[in-house]
Amino acid sequence: MFLMPALYGGYGNFFVPIYWWFGSRFPRTNAISYFLVPLGSVLLTQSICSEFGSGLGWTMYPPLSTSLMVLNPEATDWIIGGLAVLGISSILSSINFLGTCVFMGSNAGAKNYILYIWAIIFTALMLVFTLPILTGGLVMILLDLHVNTEFYDSMYSGDSVLYQHLFWFFGHPEVYILILPAFGVVSQTLSMYAARSVFGGQSMILAMGCISILGSLVWAHHMMTVGLE
Repeated sequence: MFLMPALYGGYGNFFVPIYWWFGSRFPRTNAISYFLVPLGSVLLTQSICSEFGSGLGWTMYPPLSTSLMVLNPEATDWIIGGLAVLGISSILSSINFLGTCVFMGSNAGAKNYILYIWAIIFTALMLVFTLPILTGGLVMILLDLHVNTEFYDSMYSGDSVLYQHLFWFFGHPEVYILILPAFGVVSQTLSMYAARSVFGGQSMILAMGCISILGSLVWAHHMMTVGLE
């Protein structure tokens, strides 16, 4: 609720128009993403402040999250709703950044290897590709909890490990979604105060691209105890 809106949305909406010599490609979409952040934050806070809380841990693994025997099933609804709203906000913001950086403004930022621009592009791509997967997994938890579907119930041919795959497919790239904008901020700060371009700028861009691709393919190392072979 703080790092992503600040490093990605906050700095991005401030610096991208400056470096790109153009405003937002989809300003209304960007505004909607901004106003969804406090709404999602309120929903998450409600889940924490409700009686007993959700009691699911931060990973929300089934079968605990899909059981009505938890202390407060309503808190599960709040936390999933909050995560869904924040996910929609991030996707809308990413669409705006991609539209601005790829289709609008001057190409000087790309030609001059402005690292923050490239960090925003790679972060937006990771969010667009991974967030819908997490949202789908959370919706399946809600369906198991309230509609008696059996996506994650092993007693009825479901698979609780499926949720772990869906969760960590987003959860591992999220680490790099948080750090890539910080890489860009640090690189641009050093470049500005040193009054020279970043050494190895092209290699840095290649490294961020490789991080984005590889970081989205190696989520299974978070699942060492489930018997993967």
